[in-house]
Amino acid sequence: QVQLVESGGGLVQAGGSLRLSCAASGSIFSVNDMGWYRQAPGKQRELVASISSGGSTQYTDSVKGRFTISRDNAKRTVYLQMNSLKPEETAVYYCKISCRPRSYGAYRDYWGQGTQVTVSS
Repeated sequence: QVQLVESGGGLVQAGGSLRLSCAASGSIFSVNDMGWYRQAPGKQRELVASISSGGSTQYTDSVKGRFTISRDNAKRTVYLQMNSLKPEETAVYYCKISCRPRSYGAYRDYWGQGTQVTVSS
């Protein structure tokens, strides 16, 4: 089994910053892509940022230049540094990792429990 533990959410004023962390543990041999998603009330979950095993990153257009995704492979942890936050970015933020328990076989996706980010105006 694989467990993901998220931390770092909270309440921040518009223009402020937060740093989210997501640590993976359990039966993991290797980790492939890691990413952050968010889901606002009444809206679909959307991809915010992702990072490949090689360090290539992708961002949704609305966060480019303000958010930075990074990973620590030794700690099996992915981070999301969020700067200049906006009220419309209030949502539950979820991490997702793709990993496998052996050196062979398919990768599977696992989700964190979600962490609330609230940006006040």
